[in-house]
Amino acid sequence: MKAIGYTEAQFGLPITDPNALTEFPLPDPTPHGRDLLVEVCAVSVNPVDTKVRRNTTPAAGEVKVLGWDAVGVVRATGSEASLFKPGDRVWYAGSIARPGTNCQLHLVDERIVGHAPRSLGDAAAAALPLTGLTAWELLFDRLQIAQGGGAGQSILVIGAAGGVGSILVQLARRLTQLTVIGTASRPETADWVRDLGAHHVVDHSRPLSQELQRIGIPQVHYIASLTQTDRHLPEIVESLVPQGRLGLIDDPGPFDIKLLKRKSISLHWELMFTRAIYETPDMIAQHRILEELATLLDTGVVRSTLAEHYGTINADNLRRAHALIESGTARGKIVLEGWK
Repeated sequence: MKAIGYTEAQFGLPITDPNALTEFPLPDPTPHGRDLLVEVCAVSVNPVDTKVRRNTTPAAGEVKVLGWDAVGVVRATGSEASLFKPGDRVWYAGSIARPGTNCQLHLVDERIVGHAPRSLGDAAAAALPLTGLTAWELLFDRLQIAQGGGAGQSILVIGAAGGVGSILVQLARRLTQLTVIGTASRPETADWVRDLGAHHVVDHSRPLSQELQRIGIPQVHYIASLTQTDRHLPEIVESLVPQGRLGLIDDPGPFDIKLLKRKSISLHWELMFTRAIYETPDMIAQHRILEELATLLDTGVVRSTLAEHYGTINADNLRRAHALIESGTARGKIVLEGWK
């Protein structure tokens, strides 16, 4: 099969180098246990792809295959698999502990897989598994906001125009009664966040507390910090109500956690891969979340966050996608579809 990745000799190359990501022939994998063998039809590119490429050296003689979002068709199943059968169209975000989805055939544990939404094509669906799971877990598992709850309360989403923010804003607006405030610093990203359903949009290049005062909401009950948490932390503390909740997904530099003490602010970290890495007893929750997200998409409650379609799945297009993410100007999700 074809796969796209890098070797030890390619590690550390800038994404502008044609050899930073290249195509390799690899053996077709074989499913065992609860694995599904999926023929990959579309993938999306996430910040985690670029982080792994910059920070993970492959073992000698091995190819590091990136990519975690995928939509595809089940071609075979392991002996213990029971949720899917060959021919099923599926979507998932995979496990960071296993080879990625930038390959024609991919193995994934069925407990983190869902039936793909029927109403979306492969590209539109591929935009959502990783960010959808992250947003869902952050809102409902980490911050413990009840579906249908939050009346009289508010949430500030820092980095609302990005991949996770684009679906988190929709989930918070459609499935809770929270007042949803998103941050964006450019007119085009601010328009995007409003279009996704945010009640208000503020500028994260300015002090957040001042921006909240400007819209008449001096403090919020929840903050979902999706980027540059260390930079914003003093303003986050200022902007949260006493006993508020802070959830984050990024990898901030060192910060003084004691700043949270005076207000008894609780800190909640979300990593979508945790359940798969540790095969937790509730690992199958991701299967259920993806099934529910598919229903929400098929009934029009939420929509795909696809913003850029970069063509077929090949090394050139993946390098372009990595470069856009590394520029910090991406809006929504970047998707690639099909093989040549």
